[in-house]
Amino acid sequence: MGYAKAEKAISLGWTGASGAPYGLRLLECLLDADYQVFLMISSAARVVLATEEMLQLSADPDKAKSQLLTHLNQKRKQPVTGELVVLGKEEWFSPPASGSAAPKQMVICPCSTGTLAAVATGMSNNLLERAADVVLKERGQLLLVPRETPFSAIHLEHMLSLTRLGATVMPAAPGFYHHPKSIQDLIDFMVARILDHLGVEHALTSRWGYDKHPTAD
Repeated sequence: MGYAKAEKAISLGWTGASGAPYGLRLLECLLDADYQVFLMISSAARVVLATEEMLQLSADPDKAKSQLLTHLNQKRKQPVTGELVVLGKEEWFSPPASGSAAPKQMVICPCSTGTLAAVATGMSNNLLERAADVVLKERGQLLLVPRETPFSAIHLEHMLSLTRLGATVMPAAPGFYHHPKSIQDLIDFMVARILDHLGVEHALTSRWGYDKHPTAD
């Protein structure tokens, strides 16, 4: 497979934490923003997708790409416009594996505590973990969205280590001050915060101070 270097490119990892709807919505928004998205999906992430979204993704990258685009576009009037590249766990010659070609931005959403540990300790056992390691060493922007509760001291120590290394840890903890009326509103709140940090324009939620909020008597 050949890879064209896109003006806007990003690496996206899905791992085995609960929170598949966050990952799918983020992918949709990045493609709508005309990004080239290099998507890496762990085996556990496919289990979570099947459980939470009833989406049975193939382990074959090309088939998975087709399935994902069909899933994203089925309820839309217009198809997503960016370029989706789904990568296998050991595609070591793909751009995310090397600092000479990797996108400067990467998000792992959702991020399992196992992946959190692997990235924090430099254990690059698969392409997803290697991609995160590359972004760190190249002083790029790495965002991790863990979804676990409660956090143990081990989890917190790994988050602290990653923060000190320059990564941003954004637990999947949506707010309620925008008065969500649906689960989708909660998903969009979290995805909006991720897009804000990436510098991607969006209109997913209202912004604090720009809309009227109820005040106490």
